[in-house]
Amino acid sequence: MRITRVLSTTLLALGLAATPAAADSTPSASPSEDGSAPTTAGTSFRTATEVDQGRTATASGSAGDYLYWSFPADAGQRPTVTAKVKLPEERAGQTWQVDVYDGLRRRQACQYGAQTRTAAPGTASLELACVLRTVRAWSEPWADDPLPGTYYVRLTALGLKTADLGLPVGAELRVGSKDIGGAAAVDGSLAEPLVPGIAVKSAEDENADDSSASAVLSSIEPDDGWSSGWWTDRWVWTGIGGVLAALAGIGGYALTRGPGRPRQVPPGA
Repeated sequence: MRITRVLSTTLLALGLAATPAAADSTPSASPSEDGSAPTTAGTSFRTATEVDQGRTATASGSAGDYLYWSFPADAGQRPTVTAKVKLPEERAGQTWQVDVYDGLRRRQACQYGAQTRTAAPGTASLELACVLRTVRAWSEPWADDPLPGTYYVRLTALGLKTADLGLPVGAELRVGSKDIGGAAAVDGSLAEPLVPGIAVKSAEDENADDSSASAVLSSIEPDDGWSSGWWTDRWVWTGIGGVLAALAGIGGYALTRGPGRPRQVPPGA
């Protein structure tokens, strides 16, 4: 019952977050069909450029713009977002920041990494990094834990001076992740990953006769599919523990039972 309440609340929130995105007539930018990394960035959550983990995305923009990318993260992964900003020569000091949001557009805190950095005048570039917490298969409704689905990256400059607005800048973004394994396994999982349009898509599947709903689903997902990490080393250690417990039980029985019943001597022997 506890898991059912969690899934119901989370999917309800997902439906509220995904419906506007599905209604948007401008789908998010997707990587090239040949598998090459994207060379543009979106300007909002709805137009965020999709990036596969392990690839380096590039983009050109102007100081003061918001640059958005999106990437998939599954349960058991600990994503790391790194960004490099190439700055113009003639400028004042600039402060840049990278933020990461989950599928419900909740800002996720970084465990560690230089999320905000200031470049002194004359600095050619600066690098930012954000290591997220491990993605959980499910969470309490009141918690802000990372959940499986689409994650959004926003890169922007803070407190720019008027003279720096509109100056050309370049950006590079790379997302990787570490598989934590059984140490992050929990009892329970979401019915659907938190990706744009999944709530509308689920409703469309239930009402197949109603063709009025149209979902714009994210086109990227983990290489092995969502919730691909159901097999973890937690199962191995659980099996080893069961075998050791059985051997301990057999050994204890052998030690306590003794040599058995004493031999009976016939009368008159």
